[in-house]
Amino acid sequence: MSRIGNKPISIPKGVEVRVDGSTVAVKGPLGQLVDSCPRELEIEATESEIIVRRPSDDKKLKALHGLTASKIANMVDGVTKGYTKELEIVGVGYRAAKQGKTLVLNMGFSRPVNITPAEGVEIEVP
Repeated sequence: MSRIGNKPISIPKGVEVRVDGSTVAVKGPLGQLVDSCPRELEIEATESEIIVRRPSDDKKLKALHGLTASKIANMVDGVTKGYTKELEIVGVGYRAAKQGKTLVLNMGFSRPVNITPAEGVEIEVP
C-alpha cells in the first residue's frame, strides 16, 4: 500500500491542472510545468484535488504510484512557491555578502569565492 500515492494532492487557489491522457499540465502564478506519467496509472483532477490510482497491485505499479503522486505534488508546489535552497554558514570568520547580483563568499581560501547566479535565480543574504 502506497501511503504517498493514496493521499490526495490538494490544489491551491490560482493553480490550474489539466490532465490529458498520460500528460499532466500544472499552471500557476510562477509558471507552467508539464510532465508525462505512466499510462497504466489513472490520474483524476477535480476542482480542489488530484487523485492518482493504480489498477492492480503489481510491484512495478506500486513503485510508480507513489513516484507519480510525489512528482505531481512537487509540480503544484513549484508553480505556487517556487524552489528555494538555504545555505547555513557555520564557523568563525566565514562570511557571505551580496555585491550587486554576485554572491561573495569568504570561506577561508586565499581569496573570496564569487558566484554569479543564472538568469531567473535570485540570491538573498540576510
